[in-house]
Amino acid sequence: MQADIFKDILVPVVGGLGIFMLGLEFMSNGIQALAVSRMRTLLGQIAGTPIKGVMAGTFITGIIQSSTAMTVMVVGLVNAGVLGLRPAISVIMGANIGTTLGNGLIALPLGPLGLLLAGFFALIYVFSNNHKVRNIALACIGFSLIFYGLNLMTGGLRPLRSMPEVMEAISSLNADNFTGLITCVLIAAGITAMIHSSSATIGIVMGLGAAGVLEWQTAVAFSLGADLGTTITSWIASLNLTKNAKRAAYAHISFNFIGVAVMLPLFFPSMILLTHIMGWFGGDPGVAQVVDGKEIFPLVPVAVGIYSTCFNLFNTALLFPFVSVFERVLLRVGHDASEDVEDYSHARYLDPKDQADPSRAVPAVQKELARYLDAARLFLDIGRGSKTAPKDTRDHYSSTDILSREIRTYTAGMFRPELPYAQTDLVASLIEEADFTASLGETLYQTARRVERENFSTAGRALAEVVLDKIAEAMTVLAREADGETAVAADVETRLPEIAVLREQCLKLGPELPAAERGSLLALLGSAERAFVLIERIDAERRSVSRTVRPRPVAETGPELPLAGAPVPA
Repeated sequence: MQADIFKDILVPVVGGLGIFMLGLEFMSNGIQALAVSRMRTLLGQIAGTPIKGVMAGTFITGIIQSSTAMTVMVVGLVNAGVLGLRPAISVIMGANIGTTLGNGLIALPLGPLGLLLAGFFALIYVFSNNHKVRNIALACIGFSLIFYGLNLMTGGLRPLRSMPEVMEAISSLNADNFTGLITCVLIAAGITAMIHSSSATIGIVMGLGAAGVLEWQTAVAFSLGADLGTTITSWIASLNLTKNAKRAAYAHISFNFIGVAVMLPLFFPSMILLTHIMGWFGGDPGVAQVVDGKEIFPLVPVAVGIYSTCFNLFNTALLFPFVSVFERVLLRVGHDASEDVEDYSHARYLDPKDQADPSRAVPAVQKELARYLDAARLFLDIGRGSKTAPKDTRDHYSSTDILSREIRTYTAGMFRPELPYAQTDLVASLIEEADFTASLGETLYQTARRVERENFSTAGRALAEVVLDKIAEAMTVLAREADGETAVAADVETRLPEIAVLREQCLKLGPELPAAERGSLLALLGSAERAFVLIERIDAERRSVSRTVRPRPVAETGPELPLAGAPVPA
């Protein structure tokens, strides 16, 4: 029966691609909105090192039997800031191994199951009033739609298999020389790119080889091409994502391309070795067996499966020592000045091992709070339009929000039943300081957004610049305290007259300041006043309880020593 190209091919392929991309977006958004710091800790235990990353990628992909879906998941997690680039590279290496461990499960109906799960979690998302539950449901909807979208795309291209022209082109191929080998690899790569599943391609090749349509070495050559073609999906998935997500996709592409490039000149020697290995599994795969009067080649699928598994093991063993090199090279891809700004989505000084030792944990929290303030100051640079400021205000805000939550979670974990009251009071004071600091960051984010949204005239821009300068000047109080210098006055009452003067200037400007700009400037002045109040509260909180803790003597096993100094009045 002739396939309807529009209904049977174009509609499911285009629709499946859209659902696939939407699923990735939902999954990333749901993950981002969840407790990212806890998820990062959990994934850090699973894939915190390259070896664990390979193991995690192998295990998870071995279960879901889709390196494509696994790689897309990794790209989504990198995009959400949950997974770093280095562990992502090792997880992708493991995914290539995992997908070869169960090629017999390539017909697993994950697509319809994905639609069912997407519908189930969509109902939870719609009817739940719990914010956390809704975010979990959103991530699960995205994960389910990824499978369903891949299933639609695969089904849309399935009619190509029944087209005589396509099958005739495949059966005429032969990898008995180097040119034929490269041709087979490229055609298999193209087919895999279209159906978005290397396992499905290998399954088709197994069937063609078992039926005698493809010579067994040609079937093996097709498995190499399948590893190339499967990279297209992760590349498509990363198109609208962050640079690190794109780099994770590039890692997948380069890893597979390098492996195939290395294996091409070794292909014919490896066929000799594979022939010997097949002697342990029943004999020469090229020898036919007669079953019910028909010639079949039952050992061809075995040969393809063994070669595919051995190739991915060999490729991982070959490139695993160069994970750090991959990372350094990929970090230069698409690099620009905006990336020289520090990544504030990761805590640099907070070590869980130090939480029980206030003499080490307190300085660590203070350093991270200072980093948060540095990140918050960048909102002022965004408002000024500085070339070195982060280019995406929302992304930078997301990073500062993640850091703030990590600081808060870490500081709360410092509470211990055996702590003396003085140190318990100190931990409580640090939590309050962290809360005021986070509120200051929120205020500066809103300040930057207000300046960004308004297309100020010359007069309006001049006033806005003055307001930003006043906030920056007030924040020097906190910077000097962090450096141990004598701070200038943080009393908000000394700065309110400056706000009043700027407000008066704003109101006295004539027609050169449009009404919309006047309103934006007044709102900006309100944000500046809130920033002054919060700076004063942070300053007062730092002075309320001494931040000095005596180190615990090495031989001491009892509770922490009390604070070196008494509380200092605000």
